[in-house]
Amino acid sequence: MCSIIVWWRLTIENEKAYQSQDAIFVARKRNVNAKKVKAMRWVKSVGLGIKTPDAAIEGTYVDKKCPFTGNVSIRGKILKGLVISTKMKRTIVVRRDYLHYIKKYRRFEKRHKNIHAHCSPCFAVKEGDIVTIGQCRPLAKTVKFNVVAHEAQRAKTGKKTFRMF
Repeated sequence: MCSIIVWWRLTIENEKAYQSQDAIFVARKRNVNAKKVKAMRWVKSVGLGIKTPDAAIEGTYVDKKCPFTGNVSIRGKILKGLVISTKMKRTIVVRRDYLHYIKKYRRFEKRHKNIHAHCSPCFAVKEGDIVTIGQCRPLAKTVKFNVVAHEAQRAKTGKKTFRMF
């Protein structure tokens, strides 16, 4: 009996603590005569013309910082950038390139900023992909953005190549 429980926890859950969404009451009464048992999952629409991904609707992950299944609202800036690092757990580094005008020389110089963003498990993001990030409340010391859309990598370019979106 104990080995079955251990096997179940290893296959279903990938965190040490029990994972459940805050908006779901786990011990609700279910209809005995129901033919199809629908999974209990709370999902919301972010708005701003952003489509909720299918992985968020049908997935089984629990992420309280996800804009689709968690307690985070997107407000403020919506930015696009290139993913340069996915080494942190559920956090990515997005590079934003822009031009800065120098009035004295009447020319532009290339500049960039690296932005840390929370990446929900509903997005399979790799280095080199283009993501759309939305501003939210501070999620950590340096994380104030959340991934809301993802475009797969088109062509392999260097990490520090200047690209405008």
